[in-house]
Amino acid sequence: MQVKELKAEFEKLYGQGVCHVYFSPGRVNLIGEHTDYNGGFVFPCALSFGTYCLIRKTDNNYIQLRSLNQDKTYKLLLEEINNPLEKGNWANYVLGVIAQFKKDGLIPDCGADVLFWGNVPNGAGLSSSASLEVVTGVAINEEYNFGKDQLSIVKYSQKAEHEFAGVMCGIMDQFASGMGQKDHAIYLNCDNLEYELVPVNLEGAKIVIGNTNSPHSLDEGKYNERVAECRAAVKAISPSKMIANLGELCPAEFNSLKNLIDDDVIRRRARHVINEIERTQKAVVELKKGNLKEFGQLMNGSHDSLRDDYEVTGHELDTMVDAARKIEGTIGSRMTGGGFGGSTVSLVKDEYVEDFIEKVGKEYTEKTGIVGEFYVAEIGDGGKRIE
Repeated sequence: MQVKELKAEFEKLYGQGVCHVYFSPGRVNLIGEHTDYNGGFVFPCALSFGTYCLIRKTDNNYIQLRSLNQDKTYKLLLEEINNPLEKGNWANYVLGVIAQFKKDGLIPDCGADVLFWGNVPNGAGLSSSASLEVVTGVAINEEYNFGKDQLSIVKYSQKAEHEFAGVMCGIMDQFASGMGQKDHAIYLNCDNLEYELVPVNLEGAKIVIGNTNSPHSLDEGKYNERVAECRAAVKAISPSKMIANLGELCPAEFNSLKNLIDDDVIRRRARHVINEIERTQKAVVELKKGNLKEFGQLMNGSHDSLRDDYEVTGHELDTMVDAARKIEGTIGSRMTGGGFGGSTVSLVKDEYVEDFIEKVGKEYTEKTGIVGEFYVAEIGDGGKRIE
């Protein structure tokens, strides 16, 4: 849907008058999965699709919210935006961000009419929720002249996910949606939020995202369960080596301390995190060298660890990755995002992209009964006003 069409829908819903248009992207993580809430490194990039927000301030004491991707319109008094609605409600992502402004004493002095539309595939693991949170934060911040910087918006968005959606996510998704830059990936240290924008020069290759179209929901407990398991690993190690999170350990240190963790499951969760952090560091070095072959091998290692040690892949993701690795032009393939459904990300040589999409799609459908979708990724900018 084009901006012109979105404006027509806005006027149809709220009446004529000037409105402003904002956009924040979804993201794909090239490598570094489930490391962000462990104080490790991640390597995501913003995508060219995401969430649009059209907003017009009013003289009312309430905010009206509508998404063209959903049915219901919400009318909420400003003074009542303090607590989430029922679990699973899309509006919670929006309300959670507004609540963070209010906690900082930044209270909207008037109401607004707001319309959202997103083209991030739902349930694809490409951060449609972070995109919605960040675009809300960027729009509210600018419309009400609150003066917060982009990093503050990113932090508000993460807190909204924790407090209003109940997902104890790390900061990667919101950071990528807020801070992304066209044709660059973000090498982010999630412990101190230091980051580097790394040019993505894939001479002769493309990033191909494969949406498994399998059920994907991070608020059903499994994601939070992994967070708790990592905290249990930290607790087991801390009496011998005081650490705040697993990202403080290198693989050699972990190997010397791993026997302190009695539970084999917890030990494997920690092993994935610590090895994945090292893989991510190596991957960035190899990309800067232009060594795509080694970068692809590190992607493969990431998926295998997420499958075997972290156990967040599942039949659909594994089937799509296995099919991808059979294609001659595939440099590397892995799941991306939180897992439990969602998408894969593959690095594919240019001349094999069409063949890849056809053959991987065919094998995936034959083995799962599900029709997947494929997108050749374009790396875009972070959240901003576009009109």
